[in-house]
Amino acid sequence: MIINFFKESYRLSPLAFYCELIESVLLISASAILTLTVLDPATKIFIPLYLLGSILGVVSTIIRKAGFAIVLCAWFVIMNTIAMVQLFLL
Repeated sequence: MIINFFKESYRLSPLAFYCELIESVLLISASAILTLTVLDPATKIFIPLYLLGSILGVVSTIIRKAGFAIVLCAWFVIMNTIAMVQLFLL
């Protein structure tokens, strides 16, 4: 049943499927890094991962026409872009 779910997801949109796959790897990695470094957060590592994952989330949710998920992912892109500016440019 789970395998069929992923096969159907791929069949409906291979591009969205691969965006979601890479997005998941990036966001899970960022979350793990944040969790493991919580006492001295590795922001220069996990913020870029969150930003890239969120951008891919916007792409895949637009392809899938998932309205509220687009809003959520776009919000994360905006917030992580602000964090990147503060970390690397200011």
